[in-house]
Amino acid sequence: MNQAPVDVTILVPVFNEEGNVRPLARAIARVMRAEQRSFELLFVDDGSSDRTLDHLKAEAEQIPELRIIRLRRNFGQTAALAAGFDHSRGRYLVTLDGDQQNDPTDIPTLLELLDQGYDLVSGWRKHRKEPFISRRLPSLVANRLLSLLTGVQIHDFGCTLKGFRARLVKALPIYSEMHRYIPALAGLVGARVTEVVVAHHPRVHGESKYGIGRTFRVLYDLIALRMLTRFSARPLHWFGVWSIPCFVVAAAFLFITFVDTSAVTLAVYTPVVFPTVVILLIYLAFHFVVLGLLAELAVNVFRSGPRPLQSLEEARRRRA
Repeated sequence: MNQAPVDVTILVPVFNEEGNVRPLARAIARVMRAEQRSFELLFVDDGSSDRTLDHLKAEAEQIPELRIIRLRRNFGQTAALAAGFDHSRGRYLVTLDGDQQNDPTDIPTLLELLDQGYDLVSGWRKHRKEPFISRRLPSLVANRLLSLLTGVQIHDFGCTLKGFRARLVKALPIYSEMHRYIPALAGLVGARVTEVVVAHHPRVHGESKYGIGRTFRVLYDLIALRMLTRFSARPLHWFGVWSIPCFVVAAAFLFITFVDTSAVTLAVYTPVVFPTVVILLIYLAFHFVVLGLLAELAVNVFRSGPRPLQSLEEARRRRA
């Protein structure tokens, strides 16, 4: 198998998309051949239980650029994308859904913006062809929250159609369901992020893999993302801030307990309640400090790996 680098990797994670993979693969190949760039078409089969893999193998006989990665079971879209990132050979990466709702003819627009110097180009499904209550409304709320929490002004974090520089996306921590938050993580390391309106088509074959229940998982991911984007640099400072009120209130209770016993009510409750509260508050403050120190240790271990921002800056200097 040819393992030489290529200009572009088109990465498509699929799960039970037997009716979509063949026409999608042909459409992508037509677009990329017209672009006259070297490319590979990388499908990641996320443990499909239908004939998706068989259709991909048949199509690979007709499209020499098509490569297939097969996961042993269904791990989810984030894991499928991460596997594709690990095995990609392109200088640029473009991801899109395997349900034919993303339009391959938008790929050249993403590549053109990457050529202009952007590190990440995110698609915006401005006119989504999906139900409003179950899909578009939860997405609208989540996107607004993400923009507020991260400071990255993107309308559609959940759009899979995105273009990346390989150096960027391979250095980002992708786990759980973090694939939809890649623009926010990219903003964390100082990447140049932009957005472009892309087409969106109604699903023709198969069924959607997402429902309203995903909204609750998104809320937990938002909390994790807030930690990553705001407090990962100096976690001790954040935990230390929480310890300060505990120390202040504990000091106030100590003052009342041992100095100011003039109030009758306080005199009644001081001997038992106040010392107990003081001990709990001091313990809680100490607990926050220890958590901060452990978080600092974990962050410093993580920093021993590659630093995305430095890699990006080095790449820009070489191009200049």
